[in-house]
Amino acid sequence: MRNNKTLFIIALIAVVNMLGYGIIIPILYAYSKKFGLSDFQNGLLFASYSICQFISTPVIGRLSDKYGRRPLLLISIAGTAVSFFLMAFAPNAIFLFIARMLDGLTAGNIPVAFAVISDSTKPEDRAKAFGVIGAAFNFGFVFGPAISAFTVIFGAGIPFLIAGIVTLIAVILTALYLPETNKHMGEVRHGKLFDFPRMWHTLFDPNVGVTFVISLIFFLAFSCAIIYGYQPFTLNILHIATSQNAILFTMFGIVGLISQTFLVQRASKMFGMKKAFSLSILFTAVSFVIMFLSRSLITFVAASLLLALVNSVAQTLIPTILSQETDEKSQGTIMGLNTSYQSIGMIIGPILGGIVATVAIPLPFLVGAILILLCFALSFRVLRPGVKAESAF
Repeated sequence: MRNNKTLFIIALIAVVNMLGYGIIIPILYAYSKKFGLSDFQNGLLFASYSICQFISTPVIGRLSDKYGRRPLLLISIAGTAVSFFLMAFAPNAIFLFIARMLDGLTAGNIPVAFAVISDSTKPEDRAKAFGVIGAAFNFGFVFGPAISAFTVIFGAGIPFLIAGIVTLIAVILTALYLPETNKHMGEVRHGKLFDFPRMWHTLFDPNVGVTFVISLIFFLAFSCAIIYGYQPFTLNILHIATSQNAILFTMFGIVGLISQTFLVQRASKMFGMKKAFSLSILFTAVSFVIMFLSRSLITFVAASLLLALVNSVAQTLIPTILSQETDEKSQGTIMGLNTSYQSIGMIIGPILGGIVATVAIPLPFLVGAILILLCFALSFRVLRPGVKAESAF
């Protein structure tokens, strides 16, 4: 960070951006209930964001390859800010859907930020750089829920208003301080902004295909077990209060922050990036199995802390590996595609979790563990030697 001002600026943007998300996550469900939405409609509300994100992120990533990172980052963060203000002042449920869909459509800030890091760091330094950005996201997520808990007492829409303000700060930081890092603007091949057949074929690309498949399945498993399965399990099986759940998520964020700051780079150097990736995936599956079997809070918390530790390594190494499997001209495209595959997983995962939980509440953890073990088997096929995938993009 001392020697890379761009990394420092992106880290600040990541903190502010995730702070906004951290503020709204704990209250979005309860807030939408005030507008009379049923649980099914709430599911549609959450899915609307992921569906729009799935569609938009490859487009934004490819446009950033063609026209530059800075303008696309400005547009995407500004869209997020507007969506928060729409949520704060929404007169009815329709505006909630409009806000979440707008946020999804402009949700290209993460892959474009990753592309900026790929542009401005050497390949051997990227694991550490992506770890710094991941830590910045975790830092915002740790403090966001605390801000939400303190401000919601002044009005249900106040946290959304604060989230909009802090996201505007990210827009200002980007406009004033972020330089353009894309040195290959206009060199990307001409083609459709969103090409479903090509997206399907990238899953079979000899260089990046396996990593994309892992990313999709990993986030499907994570959203099945954690986004859906976590709270029903803690509330109905462990019988803990909602406030205790918030504490668990805060602990999760703190451990993830520590992991991405200190563990990712050390693990990559100690074991090698490929082995560190495989081990982090394996222990993610182990943590899910422990959660499935646990019936005491202590055991469950221990498994949650293990998950926070190793999940941060796995999620950080996915974009790091992708950045080394493709050419320098297509970093925005590749990161945008990766976010789309993750979005597919986060659309399907909660639905799958809801289906299996009707059989038994702990089952989402077991299903998640099985899917993660599939990722573990595939992880030995990443970073294969060969020509980078320039022709695919």
